[in-house]
Amino acid sequence: NGPAGSSTATAAGGPEPAGRETTLATPATRKVARERDVDIDDVPTDETRDGEAFVTADAVNAYADALESAAASTATETTPEPEPTDVDAGAEPAATDAASADATASGDETVPYRGVRRTIGKQMERSKFTAPHVTHHDTAEVDALVEARADLKPTAAERDVKLTYMPFVMKAIVAGLKQHPYLNSELREDEEEIVVKKEYNLGIAVATDAGLMVPVVDNVDEKGLFELADEVNDLAARARERKLKPAEMQGGTFSITNFGAIGGEYATPIINYPETAILGLGAIEERPVVRERDGASEVVPAPTLPLSLSIDHRVVDGAVAAEFANTVMERLENPLLLLNE
Repeated sequence: NGPAGSSTATAAGGPEPAGRETTLATPATRKVARERDVDIDDVPTDETRDGEAFVTADAVNAYADALESAAASTATETTPEPEPTDVDAGAEPAATDAASADATASGDETVPYRGVRRTIGKQMERSKFTAPHVTHHDTAEVDALVEARADLKPTAAERDVKLTYMPFVMKAIVAGLKQHPYLNSELREDEEEIVVKKEYNLGIAVATDAGLMVPVVDNVDEKGLFELADEVNDLAARARERKLKPAEMQGGTFSITNFGAIGGEYATPIINYPETAILGLGAIEERPVVRERDGASEVVPAPTLPLSLSIDHRVVDGAVAAEFANTVMERLENPLLLLNE
């Protein structure tokens, strides 16, 4: 139930209550809501945590101020405000109309910034400007990994499973997270605490026509390579078809983005906030490497995997990021070690 004056305020042109069933907020924020006589489930917000709406004290105060302003306008019988513009329904402010007209006249195309694209943009903006990003780059020499996958592909095919490199990477990441748990954590600033997660739920970024989706594979440490391959392939296919359930994109503790599927090498991935780290994968290709042979060094072609690890530097030190990357590379370069993960 909202505050007593909310329906009157809305009728007078005030903010429309969100009317959610559940809302995440800190105890301090809930206290502000009680003091301002605001139902926290009615406070509009674009922020989320683990897929649930997240409301800050600033949002509560802004909503309460808007309600009070609208109520005051009704009490003094001032000229009614115009109907609020529903941007998502297709109407744009006058300034935008003028800009669109100019764009059309010049031959430029205007594309609405709303829906999934706007949601992704807001999340990217929040992450980039909340968590100070640092990206660590490294390269794994993966001769043995390429051979291991080739050896296992026939068995996987017999079970109707398409075996990619992703399950190997996921198991290697779990090994790294077990040794360096702060990369599997969440910083909760309002509570002044870091929550170190005990589950290993890995989000896999999938490019779709509607934008980037990040389905989550739960409990990676408890699953084998073939099971992971089957689950990742299923989630990716349904993500591209926009058939994922909201619950399948929640609860991640660490994310992976495979830009190498398009042919890239290195990047600076943006963390899937409020997670603490994300690992970007380049393309596995033959590149020049230095190898020792008969007591001499020589440059030879070998399959390598470029890695780009972005961290929240408030939680993870650069040295820890490098150690994590070393652990992951050790497992990828010696895939038999993954049998213990």
